[in-house]
Amino acid sequence: MKSRDIQKSAQQISVFSKWGRKGYSVFQSMNKVVVISVLTTTYLLSVPMGSKATKQDTTEVKVEYNLDEIEVSAQRSPALYSQVARIVSVIERKEIESSPAHSVQDLLEYVAGVDIRQRGAEGVQADVNVRGGTFDQILILLNGINITDPQTGHHNLNIPVSLNQIERIEILQGPAARVYGPNAFAGAINIVTRQNNSNAIQLELSAGTFEYFNADLSATFNTGKLQNSFSINKKLSDGYIDNTDFDIYNIFYSNRLNIEKGKMSFQVGIEEKSFGANSFYTPKYPNQFEETKSLITSVKWESNSKFHFTPAIYWRRHQDKFELFRDNPPTWYTTHNYHLTNTFGGNLNSWVQSKSGKTAFGIEFRSENIQSNVLGEPMNSPSKVPGENAEFTKSKTRNIISGFLEHVYYSDRLTLSAGLLGNYFTESNLGINFFPGIDIGYEITSTFKFYSSFNTSLRMPTFTDLYYQGPTNIGNPDLNPEKSASLEGGFKLNKQFIQGYWVGFYRKGKDIIDWVKINETEKWQPQNLTELNSFGSEVQIQLNLNEHFGHQLPNHISLNYLYNNIEKEEAGFISNYVSKFCFRTGKVPTQSLKMGTGVTKPTTIHSGFLV
Repeated sequence: MKSRDIQKSAQQISVFSKWGRKGYSVFQSMNKVVVISVLTTTYLLSVPMGSKATKQDTTEVKVEYNLDEIEVSAQRSPALYSQVARIVSVIERKEIESSPAHSVQDLLEYVAGVDIRQRGAEGVQADVNVRGGTFDQILILLNGINITDPQTGHHNLNIPVSLNQIERIEILQGPAARVYGPNAFAGAINIVTRQNNSNAIQLELSAGTFEYFNADLSATFNTGKLQNSFSINKKLSDGYIDNTDFDIYNIFYSNRLNIEKGKMSFQVGIEEKSFGANSFYTPKYPNQFEETKSLITSVKWESNSKFHFTPAIYWRRHQDKFELFRDNPPTWYTTHNYHLTNTFGGNLNSWVQSKSGKTAFGIEFRSENIQSNVLGEPMNSPSKVPGENAEFTKSKTRNIISGFLEHVYYSDRLTLSAGLLGNYFTESNLGINFFPGIDIGYEITSTFKFYSSFNTSLRMPTFTDLYYQGPTNIGNPDLNPEKSASLEGGFKLNKQFIQGYWVGFYRKGKDIIDWVKINETEKWQPQNLTELNSFGSEVQIQLNLNEHFGHQLPNHISLNYLYNNIEKEEAGFISNYVSKFCFRTGKVPTQSLKMGTGVTKPTTIHSGFLV
């Protein structure tokens, strides 16, 4: 299905809050996709047409009611979903299988507090931000491995994994530097792939208008104690309008070796994309074209000893070719933009359990390197661009060293987590910086919980922020890292009939990076804004109807509302990313309303205007 078809069908989607996969004729007669979503955990389900199921599957009941027993990556030490004193959304495997989504980007569209700006259909490219942050302020992980792109956040979702290979997606909202390290400024998204015990093979084929074709082959198989998972995906189309064609290919393999002393995990994935980037970066030049290639691989060990060790090493290679003019370039346009980034690193995380709780500590080394004909500093001698008749003339390397310390205390009603990140950048004159944080959760009653947290964070400027030179942009090599301090608190309600939460949050930002200009004739240039403060609130309410009023009603009705107001100290310029809708007003109120009452109504309100 092409983008134009998707937009048309999206208007016919109905949203309910929970779906037990029962064959209700009232839903079948609707003859449309039904999307299911819940509160803190986001469920996305579609009703299989003609379903005749009349009995509950016990495995499905486990998926619906045992969410609190899922182990999520929201602390340095392992924690169950119910123990985390933060807002964490989880999209599980059953919901991924039943959703109408065609990509990770589509799935994230349904998560409260997450904003996806898609430039093309079928996961071609998208920017993701959380609670009003920018696309560069989100950390992306694959099975707990940091795969964030140092060149630009535009490439963060270039992930070599199809939906058939994903077990679940965890979204942690708010700063998470002491858990994940630098760049988890506004939140973090961890994509966890499947690793089944059974042998299975699955092939899916689909086709549509505009020469759309999608083939997805996945398999899981065991060889002794080694669990293997493999997938290969090919997706292409001629495009629904001029210069929107795409060709996407990815292959992914992972394994896990379980032995008495622990488990060893390995993953490797390759993704290649080529697509018409019609007005992706500027409407002034609509005939843009881009090709990207990604390689991601890592090895991780998790011990079962009393003193737990989890060392990991990883490597991410990303190559990007951007053509401002796909064909018929003007005489002043002499070359395309070529970039090659190599990011490699290792970390050692360890934790031990005692009577006073869990104590975790660890270190991480990360090296970010780029070769380019646009980004970086001049090279002593040029090097050839792989596969192209061009040369890299610039390069840059920076190293990041981080140390972590965290302790978590549990009692019958109280959960207390406190930690610290120490961080040093080789390309910064700021020395060693420390970023503390604390999370508190208290169970007032068995169904009513209070939580509060205070966390600090930072983000290093990308290589694009520092060095990009283009027809409408100019970099700034003197940028400082962004810093922030955030406070949030709220209540969680968990009763049989009604569930939900309310949270209020405040973030004080310092040296926030934004691309700005004084007037329309100037070029965009990134600057460290003196201060950018964000204040907001989010509420979710879910009513479990059929458990009390019978099966003639939807399982759930859910309502979510998010309000976010951003104020900046500096004025007198036009802002492109951080405060995209403020211009010269100095205030950016942002609201988002999502609800499920039989009809899907995702809406966004900016400064009082419904868009």
